[in-house]
Amino acid sequence: MKTLFRQPWLYVMLGVAAMIAILVTLATPAMKPPAPAKPEFSLKIREHMDHAPLITGTFKTGPEVTKACLKCHPEAGREMLKSAHFQWVGREIKVPGHDGTYRIGKRNAINNFCIGIQGNWPSCTRCHAGYGWNDDSFDFTDESAVDCLVCHDGTGTYKKGPAGIPGPDVDLTAVARSVAFPKRSNCGLCHNFGGGGMGVKHGDLDASLNNPLEQDDVHMGRENLLCIDCHKTEKHDISGTSMSVSITRDNGVFCENCHTQQPHGDERLNAHLSAVSCETCHIPTYARRNPTKTFWDWSKAGDDSRPDDPHHYLKIKGEFVYDNDVTPVYRWYNGTAERYLLGDKIDPSKTTAINSPIGKISDPKAKIHPFKIHYAVQPYDAGNNMLAVPTTSGPGGYWHEFDWDKAMILGAKATGLPYSGKMGFTRTEMYWPLSHMVVQGKDALSCGDCHGEGGRMNWKELGYQGDPAQIGGREMKGARK
Repeated sequence: MKTLFRQPWLYVMLGVAAMIAILVTLATPAMKPPAPAKPEFSLKIREHMDHAPLITGTFKTGPEVTKACLKCHPEAGREMLKSAHFQWVGREIKVPGHDGTYRIGKRNAINNFCIGIQGNWPSCTRCHAGYGWNDDSFDFTDESAVDCLVCHDGTGTYKKGPAGIPGPDVDLTAVARSVAFPKRSNCGLCHNFGGGGMGVKHGDLDASLNNPLEQDDVHMGRENLLCIDCHKTEKHDISGTSMSVSITRDNGVFCENCHTQQPHGDERLNAHLSAVSCETCHIPTYARRNPTKTFWDWSKAGDDSRPDDPHHYLKIKGEFVYDNDVTPVYRWYNGTAERYLLGDKIDPSKTTAINSPIGKISDPKAKIHPFKIHYAVQPYDAGNNMLAVPTTSGPGGYWHEFDWDKAMILGAKATGLPYSGKMGFTRTEMYWPLSHMVVQGKDALSCGDCHGEGGRMNWKELGYQGDPAQIGGREMKGARK
């Protein structure tokens, strides 16, 4: 201690050093990334009038319920008549590769599942937000044909049968007295079961989302969001589109509606947002709890020797493949799509894309997006080289008589297409963009999932000369124009 007291200049230097350290600490921000930006939404307080005291009568049919609803909500019928959920077609649009404009939708579009509704109306229109669509004479101007209950049932017991008529065991009076705001199960009644079974069409929609865990979908499982929180609705016009029938993203729902353009604390992640959609990293797999159909072969239908199994084979429909916890395929997507229209010519020796995303590496509006692809072997007119819509359900349909030629003749009459009298089977594919089953950041893809040896991205297929982590992004020389 005596030695230190004999050198007081050491104390001066130590004091100065301590003051400098304090000043530097106060002036320098903490060396940690900023917290992620919070989403720009707040849950609404959901209140709904108890209708039970107001519903005093009894109802035997769906239209009777609708007429009672319209007495207090006269505007609702008019609004629903204009909606895509009732019309099953969208607005007039131009379709790439076709002249003129078209209104396309479930009413007139072909798919590679149950193929098309024309000639098969009662089976397909179970999920129509209306009553009584049995054939092409359905009146789309009749407000009493609007089904209010399919969206507003609060009992969880409402079921629809052929042509959208409520099932015989549905207590319409009890359901009418229960009406409330739409729950996930209301939307899921149709959207989770499109194509004749749970998870058949959509790979990212199934009954697991009615009451999901956080790992099933962070928005619904942790934040308790309902479909209507993202698919905002005004005057019964529900926002949201599906590339299965829509070829633009007008009136679409986007992550950016609630999340900022720079949502990550790590700027390296934010730098990806110009070329990678949010869904790509935050939907690492789909069909995580329940399987989804990925292949359907109609040519194998009609075999009496094979036992029926809804996930492998049905005599009326053919052979299937279902997959679980599936890794998506990735494509550039600028929000628009190409679409096969009834009557378009095909090359039956090649796989026909019924729809496909538009976008490429040089398109500044395109981002890498995750998709489910459904492959099928389905009927076509071998004389005219075009896809066909055979009649499957109802009198004379394939499901009843197992006669493809008769089914093709009936289908041609329903669609107005010519039929050459010769039919065959051809391969098709259909793209389904993924936007549900979103996981939180800690469960999202990390760098090594996409980059480096064994990464899930096919960089050359996407237009890169190699891994962009090594050669640079699409603005660099490593990208093919």
